Amino acid sequence: MNENDASLESGDKAVPHWYVIQCKGGESFRAVEHLANQGYEVFHPVLEVQKKRRGKLEWISEPLFPYYLFIRLDQLVSNWRPIRSTRGVLKLVGFGDMPVAVNDDLITTLREHGSERDDATANLYFRTGDAVTITEGPFKELQAVFAGHKGEERAIVLLNLLHRQQRLEVPVEQLRRS
Repeated sequence: MNENDASLESGDKAVPHWYVIQCKGGESFRAVEHLANQGYEVFHPVLEVQKKRRGKLEWISEPLFPYYLFIRLDQLVSNWRPIRSTRGVLKLVGFGDMPVAVNDDLITTLREHGSERDDATANLYFRTGDAVTITEGPFKELQAVFAGHKGEERAIVLLNLLHRQQRLEVPVEQLRRS
């Protein structure tokens, strides 16, 4: 009996494990879609972040680990061959020719603490106390301190004018981090 037969008897290889897939640049969402369509169980942790695009703040999904995702495979039952030729996939991460399994506890932790957008407690583009620069209008290029949001498109900033701190309401798209 060789060591592979011994591990089969102990059940090590009959249990599915999580593995890491490296994706082609910017194609992790495509890889997830195509792998899921082929019936694979995939986990692609993403963050919902607010970014400024074309002068407006928008919510977008960004991968927690750019260029990487997780796939659950069984060494005996799963068909590994189509993975590498799936659109968006570059390779299975491993040492030599052997993919390396990821600890299930890591995946469990990532799933439990995953970031989901919650408008009440979201990580907004600007946070109270952030140093900002006004980019347009009569106060252009002046430094200020972000004090808070007023609705979705307006912000309150604290601006030092005439040796006093003044509250000023400006459109959020007219601010950038200093």
